[in-house]
Amino acid sequence: MNWEDIYAQWCAMQPLSDRDRDRLSRKFTVEFNYNSNHIEGNTLTYGQTELLLLFGKVVGEAEMKDFEEMKASNVGLKMMQEQSTIKDTPLTQTFIRQLHQVLLREDYTVYRTLPDGTVTSYVIHAGRYKTRPNSVITRYGDRFEYASPEETTALMTDLVDWYNQAEASGEYSPIELAALFHYRYIRIHPFEDGNGRIARLLVNYILARHDYPMVVVRSRKKKDYLEALHQSDLVVGPVPSDGSHASLREARNFVNWFKKMVTEEVKNDIDFVQTRDENVWWYDGQRIAFRSANSGRILNILMSEPGVTIASLAKTIGINTSAIQKHLKSMTDKGYIARREKDGQWDVFIIPSI
Repeated sequence: MNWEDIYAQWCAMQPLSDRDRDRLSRKFTVEFNYNSNHIEGNTLTYGQTELLLLFGKVVGEAEMKDFEEMKASNVGLKMMQEQSTIKDTPLTQTFIRQLHQVLLREDYTVYRTLPDGTVTSYVIHAGRYKTRPNSVITRYGDRFEYASPEETTALMTDLVDWYNQAEASGEYSPIELAALFHYRYIRIHPFEDGNGRIARLLVNYILARHDYPMVVVRSRKKKDYLEALHQSDLVVGPVPSDGSHASLREARNFVNWFKKMVTEEVKNDIDFVQTRDENVWWYDGQRIAFRSANSGRILNILMSEPGVTIASLAKTIGINTSAIQKHLKSMTDKGYIARREKDGQWDVFIIPSI
């Protein structure tokens, strides 16, 4: 599987039908927001995210801030998508800061207790570059420093200017451009919070500007994602300004990972559109083929009759109630379905192929 072949397949499928375009759009909305926020610690489940973003429902247990964060993420996604269609307008720092303002919504204070018991605090600013240094402890135990507040504005100016010039020159493919922008941006880490979410929005902004499909960086692949960044850091070195001006060759570990990820995501979109099999379903970018046809039959009934009883399911499917309960528990545990406490009706989050 290589990118050139996958992209040729994708182009050959265009234009998509209205139905397929809508199905892909709804799928992407849930999957992008869920994964991008889940990477950063948001606790909403896939099902809670779908109910919130597609149906406006707040259900289940979670902190209200996680619901608000997810809604803001979707507003940012729509803002990015709209901006990406204005192809005669260059990328600006103003747009990046506005996107950050939308994601964070407002300034907030973070409180921390030091080892000696002293409580300290600092303010996270929405829509403004950082005013205090930021760093990360890698999974290897090292502290990795990002650009200082004093150099951030100049480095962001360099980054945006480079991007606009590189896009105009056609020197890089859209995938290379998006990957290198992501790597350089992360080495700056211009904001006090939300940098990863902004980076993942901006790579899709770049892809969409070039009529490429948008992609989801999967939370379940977070370890590989961070490792690819880390491997490029080892090549580039620890100096932030070096990272923010890294060449394609220097960042090749991350660029190669990114290209592979994009290839897999577009292949997934192709399969999603082309597969027509009553026993194949889709959940968070994964193709689910049930061993038993009864699973698909149960799901179809739950979708058409969300208030159906277990006894009625058993009668319709033609198996005993304990077997029905086993199917329902398995699919509930995997997040494919959930039963509402209030009225006992079922919500189905897994997507049918037909």
